[in-house]
Amino acid sequence: MQVEIDNQMINVHVQYGRRTKTTIHMDAFGRVSIKVPKDTTEETVRIAIEQYSKWIIENLRKIDAAKETTKSREYDDAGKFLHLGKEYLLHELIETDGLTEEELKLKLKKFYFASCKKIIGERIKIYQNDLKVKPKSFEIIESRTKWGTCSSDKKLTFNYRLAMAPIEVIDYVVIHELCHLHHMNHDRSFWRRIGSIMPDYKEKEQYLARHGQAMTF
Repeated sequence: MQVEIDNQMINVHVQYGRRTKTTIHMDAFGRVSIKVPKDTTEETVRIAIEQYSKWIIENLRKIDAAKETTKSREYDDAGKFLHLGKEYLLHELIETDGLTEEELKLKLKKFYFASCKKIIGERIKIYQNDLKVKPKSFEIIESRTKWGTCSSDKKLTFNYRLAMAPIEVIDYVVIHELCHLHHMNHDRSFWRRIGSIMPDYKEKEQYLARHGQAMTF
């Protein structure tokens, strides 16, 4: 569904289901989705979206600002890059001497992949015991849309950009995917299971929604 807000055409993914409440969500890339009861009319959906118009525009502006920050990033000793939620000078993360910008980007990407693999492996060992599950394998990948996935054959994937997030946010994504080993959908049991391990998981979701666009290089 397309809705005009503040002279902008916003694409909204509408999900109908067995629910009593309407909820709206925006991911780190600015995609908006709304979940509504199955018998909700299109007009009611539009009204609900318009009620959140201020929130939508504010968050889209934050995402656009994060994009501009990323574009202006410098690949030299003055450039700053995220690792585990903190900013570091480029030379604090990788060796920079004598490398071109493209070589620096490639080396930094390899650093993030390696760091993410090490951290995710450590966190899985901790939480698989708490949740009494064990994935068949896990892999670090590059994705523009997903922070993590769980397949039906118990294989997990995690976005290498998670290495830029604070450790507690990484923990949330790890717990989220491990919980899918018991619950493949996002039903109430699934969220209760996450909440039993991480009661403030919604704050971690909000962090990814607010800062996910800036977690790049």
